[in-house]
This record gives sequence, structure tokens and C-alpha cells, in this order.
Amino acid sequence: MSGETLTETLPPVRHWPAGDLTGTEFDPVLAELMAEGPVTRVELPNGEGWAWLVTRMDDVRSVTNDPRFSREAVMDRPVTRLAPHFIPSRGAVGFLDPPDHTRLRRSVAPAFTARGVGRVREDARRMLDELVGELLRDGPPADLTAAVLSPFPIAVICELMGVPAADRHGMHNWTQLILSSSHGASVSEKAKEEMGAYFTDLIGARSGSTGEDVASLLGAAVGRGEITMEEAVGLAVLLQIGGEAVTNNSGQMFYILLTRPELAERLRAEPGIRPQAVDELLRYIPHRNAVGLSRIAMEDVEIAGTRIRAGDAVYVSYLAANRDPEVFRDPEEIDFDRGPNPHVAFGFGPHYCPGGQLARMESQLLVDALLDRIPGLRLAVPPGQVPFKKGALIRGPEALPVTW
Repeated sequence: MSGETLTETLPPVRHWPAGDLTGTEFDPVLAELMAEGPVTRVELPNGEGWAWLVTRMDDVRSVTNDPRFSREAVMDRPVTRLAPHFIPSRGAVGFLDPPDHTRLRRSVAPAFTARGVGRVREDARRMLDELVGELLRDGPPADLTAAVLSPFPIAVICELMGVPAADRHGMHNWTQLILSSSHGASVSEKAKEEMGAYFTDLIGARSGSTGEDVASLLGAAVGRGEITMEEAVGLAVLLQIGGEAVTNNSGQMFYILLTRPELAERLRAEPGIRPQAVDELLRYIPHRNAVGLSRIAMEDVEIAGTRIRAGDAVYVSYLAANRDPEVFRDPEEIDFDRGPNPHVAFGFGPHYCPGGQLARMESQLLVDALLDRIPGLRLAVPPGQVPFKKGALIRGPEALPVTW
């Protein structure tokens, strides 16, 4: 595009409060920003200044896959953000650019391939069967989140990470403190330090291991001098925290299925469509509040006819991209027959979530187990009385009261 057609007049800065939302309500401010144009400017509740917001699928993919936009440069910038506290770890994979980012992810890649995820599938199915069995023995009413949707992903990610079963509860507590914005920076920082110290010991103890779990893979990579212990610990913390996001995603999935029983009934009647149905639910659910981590433009770049200047902060919205009407017909509708479904629920580009296959596997196992073993599963309260998390970066029900 020629320079004459670039937009040089800056759009207005929109304040984005990004408050707590209930149910699967799509953020109304984000919807307005999407309508205003593919590239807008926003000011979030914390940090400093403003940032560009990119919402169209093609542009989101372009930014996230373009080396001219740096995650590492965010380390030293007080960018406007949602979280009241910002605790970046220098060397952590979320704040690295290629080739360092590629080198670090390569160390754990075997655990997240189809084979690596398949290694824990039967254990995951067994653990889920036990949890559902306990739920049925205890009888209704019950909190589906506390009984199944929370302990199951914790058990699976700990299995994949190589964290002993006895330490799962502590891992969960640390994760909740790190992800919450309501406890203050010092509490989150302390939890992150404690989790880091735990993984330092665990990875160090497996420096000569040939195991296939993540801690063993990291220990071996440190032992070979491919990555540092600091890098290994930062990656382990990120993966452990990310593994629990399935609790929130599955909570929103089952909130949808329980408030729209015709969808659940179709999945019971047509089990063959469940994998694509899970993918459609992943596209549809608003899995986080506002946006994730920003990037910094390292040089002038044109996006959708707008000039992004070197040094500007840029956010992409995967939630908006997943509702792009140029990509998805009737994007506000849940369509289990949708295909193709090129959603970006797990991100895009070098920072694509490594646990995407794991999350799909867990979600499909949950749908199979709960729909098949509890055919009468339904909400025990009106939909409006289901409590959703407050002050959390990742959206989801605090509890999901059910009966059968």
C-alpha cells in the first residue's frame, strides 16, 4: 500500500474498563471497538499510555507472526494493561523472541506432540472416571467445578509435568494466586517465587533423567547446556499455569451445554461430532478478560492501512478474531457443523499455546464422560445465579451447581 493511502490521523483512545463479565457474555466494549475499525487505540485500567488494538483475523495473524513486533521489548515498558501488577520474568518464554524463544520451546516439544499427549491419555481417562465415579457416589446436588472440572486438569497437567500427586494441591493454590488480580502484587509475586523454587528443585533432581515428562525434559536440556535453569523454571511455571486454564474453558463449555440443553442432547445423540463441537465451543467462548500480553513495534509497520510507529505497543484480540464475520459465517452462533473452523483460541505464530492438543484432549474426555455417564445432568440453579470469577484474568465459573 502506498504511503498516500496510509492513515496518519490517529483514532481516538478508547478507555476499556474490562470489568468482570458473567456467563459467556461477549465484552460489549470489545464489540464496539471491532465495529469502529480493524485497528483502534485503547487505554486499559493499569500501566501507562495507550496501545493499538488489532481485531481482524488476518491482521491478528500478521502481527503475531511478524518478527517486527517484539514480546521481549515489553519487559522494559510500562504498557497500558489489564492487570494491576505486572511481574515479567526476564528469560521466560512469554517474553522471548525467536531464536531464543524457539530454542526454549524445543526443549519440551516432545511432551506436547500427539505422541506426548497420547502418553497421558489413558491415565487422564482413568483419573476422570474416578472423579466422575466419586461425583455419582456422593449424589446430587454438586458443584461440578469443585468435583471434576478443577481437579481433572490439575491432575493431567501435573502428570504431564512430572509433578507428584501429593503436590497437586499446592500447585493449584499457587496458580490461583498468580492468576488473580484481587490479592495484590506482593501475594502473586510470592506465589510465583514459591512455584519457581519448587520447579528449581524438581528440574534439578532430574538433570540426568531420560523421562518423557516436562520436568525430565527440562532437566535433561539444562544438563546438556541447551538452556539455563532460569529459563527452564520460567517455562515450567508458564506451562503449569496454562494447564489449569482448561478448568475455566471447560466451565464455560458446560455452562453453555447446561443452559442450552438442545446442544447437549445433540452431542449425546451424535457422539461422532464431538471433536468438531469442542473446537466450535473453543472458538465461541470468551476465555479471558480483555487482552493478553502486548508486543512492541520495532520499526514502522502498516496494518490495515494504519501506520504503527516504531516503539508503539500493540495488542491483538484472539476473541475478536474468532468472531470475524469475514472468516466465520454467523460468528455469534454456535454451529457444530462449522467447517473449516480456523479459530485462534490457542493463539497464533511462535507464541501459539503449546498445550493446544492437550486442552482439546481433556475437553473431549470431559464431554464424553459427563454427557454419557450422567444423562440427566442439569443446572441446579437458574443460569443467572451461577457465580463467575471476579478479578481474574481468565474467565470462568467460580462454581457450577448441578443436579441429575
